[in-house]
Amino acid sequence: MYPHGHYRVVSLCENCGGSLPAKKYAWRADGARDAHVPLDFDGALRSGMQRKSSHGNKSSGDHKSSRGSGYALANGDACACDARAPSARQDSAGKNWAGLVASPDLEVVDVPRESSFKAWAHGYPFRTVRWHFHPEYEIHLVTETCGRSFIGDYIGEFEPGNLVMTGPNLPHNWISDIEKGQVVARRGLVVQFTHEFIQSCIVTMPELRSLEPMLAASASGIEFAEGVGASARPIIESLLAASGPERISQFFHLLALLHGSPFRRLASASYQARPESYVAEPLNHVLDHIARNLCSDLRQAELAELSGFTPSAFSRAFKQHTGLTFVRYINRLRIDRGCELLRSSDQSVADICFEVGFNNLSNFNRHFIALRGMAPSVFRRLHRHNATRFIDGPAPQRPARSGALG
Repeated sequence: MYPHGHYRVVSLCENCGGSLPAKKYAWRADGARDAHVPLDFDGALRSGMQRKSSHGNKSSGDHKSSRGSGYALANGDACACDARAPSARQDSAGKNWAGLVASPDLEVVDVPRESSFKAWAHGYPFRTVRWHFHPEYEIHLVTETCGRSFIGDYIGEFEPGNLVMTGPNLPHNWISDIEKGQVVARRGLVVQFTHEFIQSCIVTMPELRSLEPMLAASASGIEFAEGVGASARPIIESLLAASGPERISQFFHLLALLHGSPFRRLASASYQARPESYVAEPLNHVLDHIARNLCSDLRQAELAELSGFTPSAFSRAFKQHTGLTFVRYINRLRIDRGCELLRSSDQSVADICFEVGFNNLSNFNRHFIALRGMAPSVFRRLHRHNATRFIDGPAPQRPARSGALG
């Protein structure tokens, strides 16, 4: 299998989820596996992979991890798309790996001001499945498929029930082992929240200070013991539908579960995330600018100038980086933010349309229907009906009609 094609450009890398130009990267046979290597390395790859001890890097007591103990790289090792794939060593399945260094992509996590955190689900393949980082904490539960996880300089295997928490700006990715062309409708459940939000909660409610060791450990990525994911799943599922105080209650119910559960650290103690250098990458800088100015009039030519690309080169690089054209990327972010406002606020559809950056209501409705399959008003009505059923329980059944009147 050649995810980029044999010396040509196609789709996504199975290691990092990124699409890269053939003039810079290629695939070659390396032992038992095809390896992603830079042509200018001339095949000279550095080694030094060190297998993590099953007793090393553990917190909150020993436990059986969900699958595999994983690997960490020694300083200076080459790595697969900066996902730190093993270099010139065999993994537990007897496969050889080799790789190269690349910066992770910035994922824009849109947590609207009307919401404290973001809870959502996604399938596979999906646009966020790539070697990436973001400034939010993330709780990630795999519900379908098996595969390989990359957290900082850690590489391991995952299966359904795998539950991981990553701290701010820690690069990560999960690559599923599925057949070419296969599509998984829902692979994972995700909860994301900012450092500012959780810190303000701790300041306001001192009882939450007991969460601080877990939050600090997540800077290296932490994997929870087998079985915790199964307990967390119904809580996260409820977050997808809940609103108001019930949503906040379920969020802290989840944190309480994780706080009382054993976990182990994943990335090595020496690994340091470098968000300043990641964001300094031209397109990551553009994505950060888009996230901060989503409601403004964003023009492709101006952002091309900001990135230092020519307009045509920017268009190609942007689609390669995000998987979407510039216009589709902006519209998707604005519709996502509109969905959050429809669920969490009482603003009119027209007010939401202009707040998220569309300049007329018909355009907003057209893009909303194209992406969500229904009008904004229908989306709001269905979500409110669902939330009411979640809080109040099923509606009482109408009693059976008796016989003849009179």
